[in-house]
Amino acid sequence: MTATSPEPDQRPEPLLTIPNLLSCLRLVLAPVLLYLAWIGEPTPFLVALVCSLLSDLFDGYFARRFNQATHLGTLLDSYGDFATYMTVPLCAWWLWPDLIRREAWFAAAVVTSYVFPIVLGYLKYGRLTSYHTYGAKLSAVVVGASALVLFAGGPPLPFRIATWVLVLAELEEIAITTILPEWRTNVPSILHARRLLRSEERQQIR
Repeated sequence: MTATSPEPDQRPEPLLTIPNLLSCLRLVLAPVLLYLAWIGEPTPFLVALVCSLLSDLFDGYFARRFNQATHLGTLLDSYGDFATYMTVPLCAWWLWPDLIRREAWFAAAVVTSYVFPIVLGYLKYGRLTSYHTYGAKLSAVVVGASALVLFAGGPPLPFRIATWVLVLAELEEIAITTILPEWRTNVPSILHARRLLRSEERQQIR
């Protein structure tokens, strides 16, 4: 009897992929950012933060470009984002306390907008949400870029505008968590979530 090869969806996912390595880089850089902020090194901190943000920008691109999108990669990307977004506000407080006091309302809005959907997801699903919505991708770019400008001594207006982009993106994630009964990954928007929900309802009727 000739052995048959496993179906494509049954094959083990590759571990050492470019997207996975980039997401792991963000996890490694999180304690580096904390250390650089703690010892008061703003320039190396900004360099490390740029590397972290670029890894977030390109991991999805390489996943699509080289067909390396995996379930593990989705989770690593989410945990890399979580580590970065939980680290940077504390680092910013250590390095630029006067700046954070001045932008306290917007900084608080950024932290709250990111933390609340995570808490809601854990309460409902018992795990970190990994929707990777279009809004979240856009907000990651504009918040990251505007934060760099702000930390480098630039005007606060781009950061303040980016904060509202983030708030809207996270409100969409809250809505997705509210309507989806089970944990899902890679739900690009609330419209996709509604289509997914209707599809599941039709299958249950059948």
